[in-house]
Amino acid sequence: MKTHRAILFLLAGLCLPAVQPTNRVNAQGNPFFTVRRVLLISIDGFHAIDLAYFVRSHPDSALAQLWSAGVTYTQASCAKPSNSFPGLLSIVTGGSPRSTGIWYEGAYARTLSPPGSNCKTVGTEVVWSGILDKDRKAIDGGGGVDPAKLPLDPSRGCVPVYPHSFLRVNTIFEVVHSAGMPTAWIDKHQSYEMVNGPSGQGVDDFFGAEIGASGGSRGIPQAEAYDDMKVQAIINEINGKDHTGTKSVGVPALFGMSFQQVRFAQAMVGGGYADALGTPSPALLETISHADQAIGKLVSALKEKNLLDSTLIVISAKHGQAPIDVSRRRLIPDNIIPDMINKVESGLIALAYQDGDLCSIWLNDQSKTRKVVEILTQPANQAAAGIEKVLWGESLKLMVTDPLKDNRVPDIVVLPSLGGFYAPATDKTMAAHGGFHEEDTHVALLIANPGLAHRVIKTPVETTQIAPTILRALGLEPGSLQAVQIEKTGVLPGLFFEASSWLRMLSSR
Repeated sequence: MKTHRAILFLLAGLCLPAVQPTNRVNAQGNPFFTVRRVLLISIDGFHAIDLAYFVRSHPDSALAQLWSAGVTYTQASCAKPSNSFPGLLSIVTGGSPRSTGIWYEGAYARTLSPPGSNCKTVGTEVVWSGILDKDRKAIDGGGGVDPAKLPLDPSRGCVPVYPHSFLRVNTIFEVVHSAGMPTAWIDKHQSYEMVNGPSGQGVDDFFGAEIGASGGSRGIPQAEAYDDMKVQAIINEINGKDHTGTKSVGVPALFGMSFQQVRFAQAMVGGGYADALGTPSPALLETISHADQAIGKLVSALKEKNLLDSTLIVISAKHGQAPIDVSRRRLIPDNIIPDMINKVESGLIALAYQDGDLCSIWLNDQSKTRKVVEILTQPANQAAAGIEKVLWGESLKLMVTDPLKDNRVPDIVVLPSLGGFYAPATDKTMAAHGGFHEEDTHVALLIANPGLAHRVIKTPVETTQIAPTILRALGLEPGSLQAVQIEKTGVLPGLFFEASSWLRMLSSR
């Protein structure tokens, strides 16, 4: 018996090194398979309930097939705030705004200077959107970010601050690229080159397909056509070409894209949900079905190239959308909160960035923070501005860093009640994101491969765990991500068997 057990220990040690990470993935007894590449997909706005509903009602769909050959995490939460930039960066860095330094798509930087100012003033709004394109009417943004539109850094000779250099921590693209493996990413603006990481070199083949130039924000057919264009670019990459299909560069080890059509349908009049239970309207169901068909094309392309068995497919969302129950929608004019603050002191606001169901406030005089909070939390003002909660001081520091020590963190964060969002009085949007409600943050998360056994894991997880999981799957060290070190982010449960687990199992026999 002792000899038999010793042989089993030896075999276990040979199969799974005890210390070094492995990219051999296993789910509850299936044979090991080696991951050679990861296809990462964000269906922006895609809730966990959307995935569950669609898989149940469309058992022959591509998503249902992936669900049956994958691990589904039913309690996955995206970053807070639930905005595209912190949402995507949580997925690709393993960290929240606490470590990335990216609070929102629009924010305020106290130590940077406005574009074109020659650094004569300090303190500026920074917006990482399509407005930074060289040409917003061109699908490629005119070839990149326009440096004349960028904030300036007076501490570094007044140089322009590119999106990637604004990010404080490295990304999975940098780690994979540094390991000698090709990378690619496709998103909706040139400013998403931020995923390159601080080195600016993480993504070998970046395509910032400008959604404004495509008409993808004008209707469901246009949004679907826009996403279809990006899907074709991914297929080109699966075929060993760059995203244009014109250069042979080899299949990326890490690549992917974001879908916009579902988010668009959720926000349009008549396009959200039919009831408070999350039943999609016909328009929303159409976009989910269209995205599903697109994912099916990607799976077929991988299969045709004999790449599917060695590809890990990760499907999640940068953010959710709220409200699901459209009867709870309440538009709150975006002048209300600034008007309240101006009663404390004129010119006190450095920036009140109101977008969706969140208002982030930076003050010129931070010593007046308490007075502003006292005004906002007066019962009549809370009711007028639809305020459910105000984060500041200790309550804000529990989530991120101290605004008095970190120049990028807002002094005050205002959260409206579910269904409320801040916008101009003429806005017709039916759903938005940015806030902290469950409908903003409870997103789908599915990891699939033909070698995985179907599992549903109901343990609460975070989308920050996707980044270290991807590196682990590719045989790279999750701890090489700076945000993982800072926030102690772990890999997703249920995908990997450690050698120590095998040894414990064998020794018990």
